[in-house]
Amino acid sequence: MMAIYASDAFAGQVVLVTGGAQGIGLAIVSAFARLGAKVVVADLQLQKAKEAAESLCQQGWQVQAAACDMADAGQIAELVEQTAQQHQRLDVVIHNAAYFPLRPFNQIDAELLQCTLSVNLMAPFFLAQAALPWMKRQGGGRILVTSSVTGPRVAYPGLAHYAASKAGVNGFIRAAALELACEGITVNGVEPGMIRTPAMANLGGEAVNQAIAAAVPLGRLGEPEDIAAAMVFLASPAAGYITGQTLVVDGGALLPEAYL
Repeated sequence: MMAIYASDAFAGQVVLVTGGAQGIGLAIVSAFARLGAKVVVADLQLQKAKEAAESLCQQGWQVQAAACDMADAGQIAELVEQTAQQHQRLDVVIHNAAYFPLRPFNQIDAELLQCTLSVNLMAPFFLAQAALPWMKRQGGGRILVTSSVTGPRVAYPGLAHYAASKAGVNGFIRAAALELACEGITVNGVEPGMIRTPAMANLGGEAVNQAIAAAVPLGRLGEPEDIAAAMVFLASPAAGYITGQTLVVDGGALLPEAYL
């Protein structure tokens, strides 16, 4: 999938990925590492992050693990500073970590809502703010966020809190892009549709997956690598004139009219 890029396309660049120990995040980490970047995989589950980093390092790539609770602004600032200080640069920051337990609307309490907003919406603010001094010093950088079609475009039962956070993420992307453009920093996002990840288990078993896939015009669930490919594009020189945008990667699922 990444054959269209030279194997050293991101050589010398430092890429920070949150929520990178599994699923979409791990695919993003792998994609950038295989293209020559030095990648820091940050995750709440440090052991999983270490296992992911070790596996990729054994393949000859430059990946290291870091622990971070994305609901904690202090930890986010420390993560960014440690990463940038160690490598003396920070080129791409990708916020992929997310929190989205299924919960009926009338059972969403203050604690659940706060945690969801902290991880999904507030964290990109703190990441961007922490990365800004380093990117300004370098003359530019890329800030990317994994958003979702759920919230900005469609809804799913049991995910009102998640939908609200992702709608906010898209607002953040546009506003931050406008303010940071003068610094040579682009801010963009990817909106995944139904992607085959461990989190899909929340929606049901394989029968549910098959039913969802049958409703997608391209006839399949997305794979984490589909999202990683979009992230690589948005971080590449080919996307240098793109900012404040979100790229929908959903196999065409949003295209049909509701009555079809």
